[in-house]
Amino acid sequence: MIAVVIMMAFAGFVAFFMPLEAKEKPVEEKSPKYKAQMKKLWQVAQTAMKEHKPSRAEKALLTILKFDEKNAAAYNRLGILYAKSKKFDEAVECFEIAQSLDNNPASIHNAGLIYLEVGAYEKAEMAFQQAIELEGDVPARFMALAKAEEKLGNTKKAIEALENAYELDPTVATLRQILMIYEASGDTEAATATTARIEEQIARDNAAKRKRARKGSTGVSTKSNRGATTKSRVVRQSRTGVKSRV
Repeated sequence: MIAVVIMMAFAGFVAFFMPLEAKEKPVEEKSPKYKAQMKKLWQVAQTAMKEHKPSRAEKALLTILKFDEKNAAAYNRLGILYAKSKKFDEAVECFEIAQSLDNNPASIHNAGLIYLEVGAYEKAEMAFQQAIELEGDVPARFMALAKAEEKLGNTKKAIEALENAYELDPTVATLRQILMIYEASGDTEAATATTARIEEQIARDNAAKRKRARKGSTGVSTKSNRGATTKSRVVRQSRTGVKSRV
């Protein structure tokens, strides 16, 4: 009898303290009609955004979210739509929801751009850094971070971000932004060195253009020569054939 009581007590202890395994809900397969409707709504939203019809685009995106409240892409597009309409609070909310549903660097970057627009520079800095941690090979991420750092007065960090952007995509435009920061800070020596880098980059770009142009012209002439050679061969064969028949 005592053994039975002990077993029952132990069973109660296990039932109380041990968590029950959560049963996974089966994934519901969407019907072809549902998929077709969602595809049509996406097409309406995209067309409306291209044609600058924000109200129509908003309605289509909100309808998508009504049927699929966890659609991160729809929240991201809606955020872009609100940002273009200067509805920054709504835009940030949409980007943050999109980020919570899908930790996408694009959504985080977009939120950072809104923070930058409204003057929330510290939040912008954090957003861009987070986006870079997830996707550190996009120059635009570093360019945006540099802007936030510059607004915060962090000149050294701004230049560092721009140098990272330049390393990923060496352009004259990026070097000119670095030059502007040095000039604004009164660093004459660094500004002179950056000016020299700009001239060197322009020379490299021009050399690359000339090389592509020569390569293109060589390719055309080679093709032309091959065509002429083929034509001559056909003419010779034709003449030979005529003589043999005679």
